[in-house]
Parts: sequence; C-alpha cells; structure tokens
Amino acid sequence: MPKQILWLSETDKEDVQVVGGKAANLGELVRASIPVPDGFTITSSAYFDFLEANDLKLKIKKLLQKVDPDNTRLLNEASSLIKDLISKSQISSNLAEEISENYDKLAAASPELVAVRSSATAEDLPQASFAGQQATFLNVKGERELLEAVKNCWASLYEPRAIFYRAEKKFDHFKVGIAVVVQKMIESETSGVMFTIDPVNNDKTKIVVEAVWGLGEFIVQGTVNPDHYEIDKSTFKISNRQIAKQTKQLIKAGEHNKEIVVAKAYQQAQKLADEKIVALAKLGKKIENHYGFPQDIEWAYENGILNIVQTRAVTTIGDIEKSLKTHITIDLPIILEGAPASPGIAVGLPKVLSSAKEIHRLKRGEVLVAAMTNPDYVPAMKKAAAVVTDKGGRTSHAAIVSRELGIPCVVGTNKATRLLKNARSTITVNGAAGKVYKGALSQNHLAAIEYVEKKKEGQVRSLKTATKVFVNLGEPDLASEVAARAVDGIGLLRAEFMMAEIGVHPQKIIADGRQKVFIQKLADGLQIFTSEFDPRPVIYRATDFKTNEYRNLKGGARFEEDEANPLLGFRGAMRYIDNPAVFEMELEAIKTVRNKFGFKNIWLMIPFVRTVPEMEQVKKLVAAAGLHRSPSFKLLMMAEIPSNVIQIDEFLDIGIDGVSIGSNDLTMLLLGLDRDNSKISSGFNELDPAVLSSMEKIIAACKKRKLYSGICGQAPSVYPKLTERLVEWGISSVSVSPDVIEKTRQIVYDAEQKLVQSRRA
Repeated sequence: MPKQILWLSETDKEDVQVVGGKAANLGELVRASIPVPDGFTITSSAYFDFLEANDLKLKIKKLLQKVDPDNTRLLNEASSLIKDLISKSQISSNLAEEISENYDKLAAASPELVAVRSSATAEDLPQASFAGQQATFLNVKGERELLEAVKNCWASLYEPRAIFYRAEKKFDHFKVGIAVVVQKMIESETSGVMFTIDPVNNDKTKIVVEAVWGLGEFIVQGTVNPDHYEIDKSTFKISNRQIAKQTKQLIKAGEHNKEIVVAKAYQQAQKLADEKIVALAKLGKKIENHYGFPQDIEWAYENGILNIVQTRAVTTIGDIEKSLKTHITIDLPIILEGAPASPGIAVGLPKVLSSAKEIHRLKRGEVLVAAMTNPDYVPAMKKAAAVVTDKGGRTSHAAIVSRELGIPCVVGTNKATRLLKNARSTITVNGAAGKVYKGALSQNHLAAIEYVEKKKEGQVRSLKTATKVFVNLGEPDLASEVAARAVDGIGLLRAEFMMAEIGVHPQKIIADGRQKVFIQKLADGLQIFTSEFDPRPVIYRATDFKTNEYRNLKGGARFEEDEANPLLGFRGAMRYIDNPAVFEMELEAIKTVRNKFGFKNIWLMIPFVRTVPEMEQVKKLVAAAGLHRSPSFKLLMMAEIPSNVIQIDEFLDIGIDGVSIGSNDLTMLLLGLDRDNSKISSGFNELDPAVLSSMEKIIAACKKRKLYSGICGQAPSVYPKLTERLVEWGISSVSVSPDVIEKTRQIVYDAEQKLVQSRRA
C-alpha cells in the first residue's frame, strides 16, 4: 500500500504524482541544501482513498458533467455542492492517527503553529502553473484544526477557479490528485517573490526580487505595492531598486493573521537590506542552476534567516517572446501609469469589478479593472483583453496569471478603479510600458506593430507569390508601418478618410472659393501613401460617400437631400457626372502627386458605375483633366453591381485597364438585401453560389484580355477558402485588411503551389 505520509526530506522533483508539485519541489530544495521550513506531506493516494471510502467520485463526476466552465453561475453552484460533499465526509481513523503522530513530531521540534498548503499533482509543471488555484491555511494549531484544514485543502481542488483552469488546460479532473503539505509556520518580518528571469521582458541576465513587510499573502494577492529590486545575475550588483510606500502589513497574531498599520518610520523604508537582497539572489541562481530552468520563487525572512517556501518553473517564457513589443510610440493621452506586468498592447472598454462575484459582468474583449485580482478572477481574466489593477507588483497574482494567459497587464496604478469607474470610452493598455492611454489604437495599427516586431526578431518568412497581395488602407498614420510589411501595394485607398479629415463638404469649399486649399490637403494626404509605398502601386478609389455620410461634413445639410436608402442612392460615378467640379478637384490632387511631387505609382479606380455610358462619361472627365492611361497610370472600375457582371465585356470594351471586385456591395445587390440592416444581415453571404459565379465570370473576362482583376471587399480578409478559389480562377491581386496580410500571403502561396502540383500531375 502506498505511503500516506512522507516528510519533505523523503521526496524530490520526481514525486509529483505522489506529493504534488509544491511538495515535490520543496523536497528537491531540501536535498539541494536550500533553506526550507521543515514539514511533511499527506500524499495524493490519501486523497484518492478518501474519495473511494466516501463514494464521492461518481457524485462529483455527475455534478461536473453539467458544468460549462464559461458559465460562472453553474460553475459556482457545482463547486459549492462538491466542496460541501467533501467537508461532510470523514477522514479514516487510520489516516487521522497517522497525521496526528507526524504533527506531534513536527511540533516537538518547533512551535505548534503550522501552515497547511495544497499541492496538486498537476501544478508547478513546466507547461502549466496552477499558482493560487488551491487553498492554504496559516497558523493552524492542534490536531482537530489540522484535520479540518486537510479536508478543506482537498475540497479546494474543486474551487470554481480550479475547475475552470483544469478545463482550459484540458486536464482530466480525476487524474489530478491533491496532496497536502504541513510545514512549520514562518513568522515573516519581510517576505516576497523572486524570479530568476525578468518576467515582463524575458531578460535572462536579471534576477527580480519583490518584497513587502510582514507575511507574503499581501504581495501575492496584490494588496500592497512591493519594493522592486533587479540584480545582475552574473555580478550580483543591484541595478535597479524601486521603494514602494507600504502603509499596512499582515502579521501573525496568536493563532490568526492580523492586518496592522506599518509604523510611519518604516512606511517608505527599503524592506530588505542590500546584503540580504544579494544573498537571496544567489539562492535564486543556485535554484535555477539546480533545475536548469528559470524559477518563480516565494521566500520569507525571519530572525536573520532567509527561507524558501516555494519554487516553480516560469511557464510564460514562450508567450513573452511571442508578445513582446519594444520601442513603440503611442500618440494617445496617458491616463494611468503603473508597473509593467505582462507585455503586449490591447484595446477595449474598461470594466471595473469590485469583487470576483462580479466577474459575470465582464464581456469578452473588455479590459478588466480591479483593485487587485485573486484566483477567483481567472475565468474573467481568460475573457479579458487586458488587466489593470490599483495595487500589486510584477509578481502579484494579476501579473503572473496575465503573463500565463498572454494578455497585457499593468499593476499598481493606485487609482484605476476610481478613474475608470464611469468610463464609457475605449482605452489602450501597453503592458510592456506600464501605461494606459485614453482612446483606441486601431487593430490595423496593432497588426502593423506586430509585424514590424516579428520582422526584427526574424519570425517573418518572405514568400513570393505570382498573385499580388495588396492592402486596404485609409489612415495616413498607418502608411509607414504597413508599407514596411510584405505587401505589394494598396489595392484600395479610401478617399473618405482624407475627406473626413478635411471635414468640410466639397461643394461648400467650392462655394467659398477655397478649391486650392482642398486640392492641396488631399494631395498632401495622397503623398503620404504614394511616398511610403513607392514604387508599388497605390489604387485610389475616388469618393464614394453616400448622402447620409456627406451630410455629416460641415455644410453638408445644405447640399445633401435625405434618402430612404443611401446605399442605392446618389453615389459613385453618377455624382461625378452630375457635379464634375468636385471630381475635378480629386483629379487635380492626383495630378499634383504625380507631376509636382513626382510619385507615378498612383492609379485611379471609379466606384459604383451603374451603366456603360456612365463609365464612358467618367473616362472623358479624366482625360479632360490631363490624366491619360499609361503603364504608370491605370484607370480601373469597381465591379460591385449586377450590371457590371452581366455586361463585363461591354465595360472592358470601352477601354479601361481592369476591374476590382467590391464584394460587399456586389453581394448585397446580387442577394437583394441591405447590408446595413441588422434584421437581415444573417443572409449576407459572400460565398453564395451566385456571388462566386459572378466573381469567376469577372476574373475570366479580364484574364482573357490580359487586363487587371482584383478584389478589395471584406470577403478575402474573412474567408481563406474564397482566396484559394480566386487564385485558382487567375485573379491578379487580393486586397485585404492589414491584420491578415501575412495570413493571406500564406494562403495565396499554398494555393499557387497546389495549382503547380496539379498541373504537373
């Protein structure tokens, strides 16, 4: 029969299945002559025997079968019922007697007070850290209290946070056992956490130590902001120290823990003397060398002695390497600053939670804002875009779990919950810089930053494809970053962004005699894109504002009538013919870019052309403005109306250089539904056979005449299978949003390779 009690000195790191990760590591440290408080472990076999003796396994299994880990209410209900079952069951008399005997041995060598700590058999592993998932009980005294603490540790294997975490990591609930460590209680004067690697930026040359007055719960929970020390791993010089003000601490008072005020003389004092910081760092390096892997270590200082009370592998190194972003400039107002705790940048609406009981309020993609987090917050953290806390340091629960989940985190801001309590607008969180900004950094901007950083790290493969991969763009501030990526040009440069920036209705500008100002501003905007992408083509789509959008510009109400359905109203080519003066200003801006600024890579694309005669009239306006088709200036038409499909040959016959499919409007008009109407949006499907057939017909007609064919609607960004079909049909280019450039390039590359192989077969 397996042993039910083992002393720490009898175990090592190979005994995880017997004594759990925590106890196995403590035993390993004892064998490596690291100072560890003495103690013993009630093994996992005792827990499994307890379940068997009380017929609990089947009952627990039935309760877990009904649980959806993402449903907080059901999760809490199941957890409560399971814990109640365990607490009402009895520990066998043989085990109770054995626990008592070993407790008496430990108490004989030290004070009777002990710490009773859970040690799950799947925790503290290199691939998963179950930090804080199960319970710890401090200042336990006497056999009766000890036995109750043991049962409560077993029950904590079914805390909501623990059930959720196992489900996320795909651990079988009944293959994860739980052992219980009983150790001498340390009355810490100072305590804290140490990482043998910088956990935020993955710097392996540093050891990071954080310290607080009193017991360590306050630092792990994030209740107070700790001192932060950084030590060079080779020289053991303290390279950085940040002393935090601490006004309260947790101490042992009799058999209980008590929160007290820190004496004023010590509130702003350094928590650990320099020589002790260095001694601790040396212990950390020794532990890392022993394991051969960076470690996350908990320590306690009492009566001049440093004790190691826990160590586990740092599980977030790979995620940090993937998400690290450096040298990023964010041009938004800073509203909060704290300690950088988990790298990355995220955007979302802030949601302030006053306790873990409110985690159901957090929607996926929102920023979780709390005074501090504990393991009960984990289900919400899994849904959060980022985490921001008032309190805590880089080794607090919020920081550790955020790094494991791979989401940005800023801790110790002191006022996030107060400042963001009534916030209704989006914020941007930069976890690597420890800053929170007012407003949103666009997803396209984020994608561009991600690409630049990956390119620096050599993570981007350069794939060559015959089919061009273009980008849809409209924001000038993104031009530089997107141009640095593996993209062949701009397939859709939207005029509307620049028009909105000018902010005045074009006809009001004409009425005010300020055409030159308009032309210059538009030309300046176009120059940003053409200069960054030169010599790659930039396809400028002329204005396609609808009446409702034009009315929003200054003076717009004077020139725009209300329309019942602006999507089918006065827009596109019809506007240029009806009022050439506005279109002529656009053409003049294009000429300025080409002739004055010297960028010959700009093309022109005409949107929403209903008939062949309309396209002919627009051609005459373009020619009259002095812009003539040539190898460096192509005139294209958007194909987004059924008439463009039906009469594709007639449109090409009049002399244009090709077409670009606008999949959004084309799908809407082929299927006869308003894409802005939420009631019928479920019927909007770019993969409908009618839409696919139309696309194929357009591409075939252009290919036959050796003319350009492209697509610049939303569809290729969303449907990789469509992109494959487009390549098979022989499309010249696909133009997608910046966030999927690399993904699309890979899809195109794979599709082309498949075509080559099929032709060889």
